[in-house]
Amino acid sequence: MTFFFQNVVNALQYGSFYALIALGYSMVYSILMLFNFAHGDIFMTGAYIGFGVATGLTVLAAAGTIVLPNWLILVLTILIAMFLTSMLGMLVERLGYRPLRDAPRASAAITGMMIGLILEYGNLLLLGPQRRSFPRLIQTVTYDVGGVILTNKKIMIVAVSMVLMYALHLFISRTRWGLAMRAMAFDHVVVPLMGVPINTIARLTFALGSALAAVAGIFFGLAYPVLDPYMGIVFGWKAFVAAILGGRGSVMGATIAGFMLGFIEIFVAMVFPSTLRDLIAYSIILGILVFRPHGLFGEAYSARLRL
Repeated sequence: MTFFFQNVVNALQYGSFYALIALGYSMVYSILMLFNFAHGDIFMTGAYIGFGVATGLTVLAAAGTIVLPNWLILVLTILIAMFLTSMLGMLVERLGYRPLRDAPRASAAITGMMIGLILEYGNLLLLGPQRRSFPRLIQTVTYDVGGVILTNKKIMIVAVSMVLMYALHLFISRTRWGLAMRAMAFDHVVVPLMGVPINTIARLTFALGSALAAVAGIFFGLAYPVLDPYMGIVFGWKAFVAAILGGRGSVMGATIAGFMLGFIEIFVAMVFPSTLRDLIAYSIILGILVFRPHGLFGEAYSARLRL
């Protein structure tokens, strides 16, 4: 049982990454009816932006230029990275997707892949191919709870991720902008004719999804302090699978499916050889989609997709 609960803790941490990234996929599809295939690389870029901000603040603090405790450096890193990555997301929407809003979906999909490549190779040109070690902003503290090993980092990652997901839920369900997003998700053709500014809603959607992806990137850097220019490929596609599993356009579904994917991967690796992890995990997901082809919380028709 101790081994089981230890893996539950690990799955919650990994599922937090998938859920935060999957929310961006789900929101963009629900409103604009396209998949932002550059989103995985926005996650990677957000992680590197966080790396740059954290490194800069740490150097300034060590030199005595500024006096900041490490926990405050972490908070500032998250906030600044969320802001800058949201700006990047809005830029991607304005330059990459808005001109193709009425184009065939395949054109937008190819554009997303090309934007992802631009972000990857831009990173390679600026920083080189070597991996980067994320600054250790907080000292790891270990807790032994009945034989289950918890760390302050894992607790923080899971807790803050859930708070952000709940805050997104409140924003969508209780604000005027959230109402506009839900209306656009319900019918993205008719609602703009009633005065809802589709360009503003599109920018807001990309900004929110990109900011959450940046948080996922920073948390990944804290948990596994090695950043790679290609890290967005694997996480992006897995989060995309989570968005499909949850149901296209469902924020609640993307959140639950992200955690489900984390649990499936961790527990499959617990029972079977790690080399078979992806094969078995995605076979399970395929089996679920056979019986729920529209996802766990998805609906059959695009006009009924919801946030």
